[in-house]
Order: sequence, then C-alpha cells, then structure tokens
Amino acid sequence: MVTRIDLIYFNAGGGHRAAAKALQQVMQDRPWEVRLVNLVDMLDPQARFFATFHFRPEDLYNKLLANGLTLGMAQELKVFQMLIRLSHPALLKRLQPYWQRARPDVVVSLIPNFNRALCESLRRTQPQTPFITVLTDMADHPPAFWIEPDQPQHVVCGTDHAAAQALAAGCAPDRVHRASGMILSPAFYQPVPMDRTARRRELGLPDDQAVGLVMFGGYGSATMKRIAARLPDTPLILMCGRNVALAQALRAMPSRAPRIVVDFTEGVNHWMFLADFFVGKPGPASLSEAIHMGLPVITTRNAWTMPQERWNTDWVRSNGLGVVSRSFRTVSGAVDELTRQLPAFQARVRQITNRAVFEVPDIIASIRSRRDITA
Repeated sequence: MVTRIDLIYFNAGGGHRAAAKALQQVMQDRPWEVRLVNLVDMLDPQARFFATFHFRPEDLYNKLLANGLTLGMAQELKVFQMLIRLSHPALLKRLQPYWQRARPDVVVSLIPNFNRALCESLRRTQPQTPFITVLTDMADHPPAFWIEPDQPQHVVCGTDHAAAQALAAGCAPDRVHRASGMILSPAFYQPVPMDRTARRRELGLPDDQAVGLVMFGGYGSATMKRIAARLPDTPLILMCGRNVALAQALRAMPSRAPRIVVDFTEGVNHWMFLADFFVGKPGPASLSEAIHMGLPVITTRNAWTMPQERWNTDWVRSNGLGVVSRSFRTVSGAVDELTRQLPAFQARVRQITNRAVFEVPDIIASIRSRRDITA
C-alpha cells in the first residue's frame, strides 16, 4: 500500500515551497505518494479571497520583502500571531474537511505559526497520523512560531541551537530530530557541468579579481540597487529573482566593473559556482546555498532584519563564515575585509557539511514506522 505524505507549504517568501519541492524530488524513489499542499488552498479551496481581492494573502508579504519594508516585523508578527489565536476555532473548522477528504498517512509542515491549528485539526480527524514540523529556519522565534511543545508534534531541526530550543520548550527528546542543515534543492549536490574559468571569461568576468554574487531571495530587494551603487569597482552577479523592474533598474546603473544581471530564479547553483563570495540578507536558504557552494558571506543584522533570521548572523560569526555588518552602507569595507582574507574564509566554509534534503526523508520514514497512536 502506498504511503500518502502531505508536505504543507505556503508562498510567503520562497523558502517554504522550495523546501517542499526539494523533498518531493528526493522522495520519488520511495513507495510514497508525496503531495505538495498549499495552506492557503486548504483554508480557501474555492479561492474566494482571490476572487474578491484579486491577489493571494502571501502576495502582500512578498511585496514588503521586494521593497525592503521589513522594519517592525517583530511587532507585526505578534499581531499576526494574536489574530491566528483568535481565529483558531475557525481554522480548525476549515482544515478538518481537508484531512477527511485527503486522508494522508504522514503530514509534514514546512511553515511556522499555523502548526497548532494543523496538528489539532489532524488529531480530531486522524489521531494516528504522525505530524512532523521541519524548520526551514536555522532557529525558532518563540513562543509559538515553529515549535508547539504542548501537542504530539515531531520537530526536525537543522542546527544544534534549534534543537536546544525545542528541548527547552518542553519537547520530548524522542520527538526532536537533528538534520545537518537547511533543506537545499538536490541540484546543489550535482556537479556543475561547465569549465569555471572559461565560462567566467565568456561572461566578461575577471580571472584576477573576486566576483560577488548579490541575492535577496526569490523576489529580490531594492537594497540591491544601493549595494550595486556602493560597489562600482567590484565585479558582480546580481540575482533579481522574479523582480523584473529591479533587474531593469540594475542594468541601467553605471559601473566600472563587469555586471551580470539575472532576472530569473533557475540555475542559482550555476551562478554561485562562478562567484567567489555572497552578499545578501541573512535568510536561511540563501546563506545555506552560498555556504554549500563554497562562498563566504557578507550580510547584515539590524532593526530591518526579520526576527526569525537574526540568530543566523550569530551562526555566521561564530563559525567564521563571513562578515556581518550593521548596514549595507558599509558594504565596500566589508568586501575589502573579506577579500583580503578570502582563502581563510573559504577554508572555514568548506568545513560545513549539509545533507539535510537526504536526511529528512529517512527521519520521516523512521517516525512513520513507529505507528503509535500518539505519533
């Protein structure tokens, strides 16, 4: 009998869906039916919200990210979590019909904030079905962000710090599972089929100067224009994601060094293969991708840093993986500092091993095999 596994994601940012797709891809050789399920579709199967307002709830969040409007998100998160608590009975009522119809054998949540409602609604309909939360952040932002210790929930953590947070929150040790990092696309584990030196020359990138790759997630950020303006003499690959307007603006900016502007999200591993260091926000996915591809990082931590990403900068500092500044206004100095010590930074980066995308399916299989009523 085929095991049905539901991977729950949403499109707020790009990391949750990317992690779900990566897991689905590596699970293909198992006797599982792996289904990607958008929480928004679970809550609004008739798409009435979109029909009324002509946008999806995640679109507003993504617009804020694209414009760098992240100041005050810690306070906004508290308001959002309060609304989720007030809506809890309604959420249960909306989620239960999905479980009754879909009948999954395992549920894996790759999203924060809604795990109480997801787990409780599942328990009311299928009490024997394991509920697993896989953190796509390096750290939790308690309380009740990723980890809900007062419910029968398994937690998969990509750092020792997150695992310690889960235990400190009261999770049973046998329900806290350690992976070796964040979930990356399987493409990052495949050899890049190109001659690096020849391809750089073909693109006009220098052999004798470090090339930076600038990326702010799948939706880009207006901050990239300010970074490019402060690095006129640094060769850059600028990854704009789905932000076509940003790509056009960057192409129009003057520069004394070669610039490659990329306005799509595919092939990130290929572009990272061509670069020497990374510049961007301390998002768990982009940092992990860069480190995995051997790139030391330049990032920031300040009032605009999203609360769930602030610990990531501690991880960068404590492991000597790059430079953390208070602002990208000093990015030129950060580039100078990093490139002066580039071999040492690269050596430390190479010591980080991340096989999470292959480890998490084994963890899921192990939990599934327990098949106990409180799974």
